[in-house]
Amino acid sequence: MRLTILGGGGFRVPLVYGALLGDHAGGRVTDVTLHDLDAARLTAVARVLAEQAASVPDAPAVTVTTDLDEALRGADFVFSAIRVGGLEGRAADERVALDQGVLGQETVGAGGIAYGLRTVPVAVDIARRVARLAPDAWVINFTNPAGLVTEAMSRHLGDRVIGICDSPVGLGRRVARALGADPDKASIDYVGLNHLGWLRGLRVAGRDELPRLLADTEALGSFEEGRLFGTEWLRSLGAIPNEYLHYYYFNREAVRAYQEAEQTRGAFLRDQQARFYDEMERPGAPALATWDRTRAEREATYMAANREAAGVGERDACDLESGGYEKVALALMRAIARDERATLILNVRNRTTLRVLDEDAVIEVPCLVDANGAHPLAVSPLPHHATGLVCGVKAVEREVLAAAESGSRATAAKAFALHPLVDSVSVARRLVDGYTRAHPGLAYLNRR
Repeated sequence: MRLTILGGGGFRVPLVYGALLGDHAGGRVTDVTLHDLDAARLTAVARVLAEQAASVPDAPAVTVTTDLDEALRGADFVFSAIRVGGLEGRAADERVALDQGVLGQETVGAGGIAYGLRTVPVAVDIARRVARLAPDAWVINFTNPAGLVTEAMSRHLGDRVIGICDSPVGLGRRVARALGADPDKASIDYVGLNHLGWLRGLRVAGRDELPRLLADTEALGSFEEGRLFGTEWLRSLGAIPNEYLHYYYFNREAVRAYQEAEQTRGAFLRDQQARFYDEMERPGAPALATWDRTRAEREATYMAANREAAGVGERDACDLESGGYEKVALALMRAIARDERATLILNVRNRTTLRVLDEDAVIEVPCLVDANGAHPLAVSPLPHHATGLVCGVKAVEREVLAAAESGSRATAAKAFALHPLVDSVSVARRLVDGYTRAHPGLAYLNRR
């Protein structure tokens, strides 16, 4: 079975390959094709993968290419993890937004909209090529903003594109551990959009244990979300929000923390990864050890500004462990390729799952996965406060898709203005001006 990874020169590709190395069953991935526009980055990542595979006799063969069509032909699965504009683009997204006093995080608020406007045209082109060159392939999308990009691609690929994210998985595991339960034996009631969802129940042996957690102040404050949001707020919600909702519930504090930080997250990653790829150009550099060291630093500083705003300390050691999106991707491929039924939290078309959204809206919910793809499971209705956020942000996503399709600058401004973390037409127009100056790729937004 052949897997193509788009964004194959990306820093986190060794996580995916590492997961593949642990799969020795029939129907496993035997060939991996890495595609990237940057040949030097491809070479660097291929070196890391070679060291990972050195002690594994049946390791999947790895080939690299900068030719997209070549990469797609013959693929059974296509894993998309591209970053249009690179980390320099992410850093610019943060800077332009903060200059206007709003959040520039890469998937939330102004930064997420800017990233989406850059990425959707590229993702749509990829989807059209997959439909033409590999019509039987399944596309697993990890490209951010994951829900928005998945929805854009689904208009050309239907249900054969499925979005993944490691945030709900990590949240579920942390809640299970706080309850003293085995995360692998717990089922999660989770619903929302990508980076905008709520854990509303966690069942162990058929019993919902979340009420017990909400009643236990010590246990509730013992994990990442409990410290970020505070136990009182979690009890008020009666649910555990995805960590990205901190940007909504504590927006002023988050913006201030970003403004006061010595360096934004995007700028930090840009500089850190530049050092990694520079070091990989040295023939004698230990590739895997250098990658491991860089990854540990990356994970330890994740959402540091939010923890600073909340007054909490370093991340727990268990939160630094690998086992996120790469394991979701592997479980998804196994379920489809081998018809091994699995329940996974995925980004898929709504169908009739949430009545407040139309059937084509991509949402993030538990799904039953089999050889025919991912099927969203029934969920109870959202509470009113969550309905408002979900519908409002989905409306923004639709405006982003419309702007990307039409090239309308006015529609792009509308997307910014309608977002609850921008909420100003004047600021929205200045954001469009700032982003089009910062990103040559947004030159297509030139029609009123």
